[in-house]
Amino acid sequence: MTKSGKDVVSVLNHLIETCKDGQEGFKTCAGDIKNAELKSLFEKRSVECSTAAGELQEAVMALGGNPEDSTSFSGDLHRRWVDLKAMVTGKSEEAILNEAERGEDVALKAYKEALAEPLPANVYSIVERQYHGVQRNHDQIKALRNIARAS
Repeated sequence: MTKSGKDVVSVLNHLIETCKDGQEGFKTCAGDIKNAELKSLFEKRSVECSTAAGELQEAVMALGGNPEDSTSFSGDLHRRWVDLKAMVTGKSEEAILNEAERGEDVALKAYKEALAEPLPANVYSIVERQYHGVQRNHDQIKALRNIARAS
């Protein structure tokens, strides 16, 4: 049995906030890092998060709901923490990658929780596809962090 339209909108709006948090988080990381390749990666991930949020916003509108269009309070706090930590640590690649991975951990959790909900098939397929993208991002950031840590 699927959730009511209002409940599905709530689940999707939570994911939209998560995507918006990722968009802003990756943008912050791109601004803090000196390595051109990592900067480019973070900028690309920021755009991907924006695209994912837009896709979820369209799904909310198709359900007759009002889509979220802002970041979460906890995401805002995390970005402030990242900025503060970057100032203290000298914006090391490892520290920035650690925080990026932490953000992706939060995103993975949000997507796993959403996939555990009884969503309509078309919505589930969007969420599942995006979940795999978040998992890929997480794994790549973790691998880069491990390389930075070993250096």
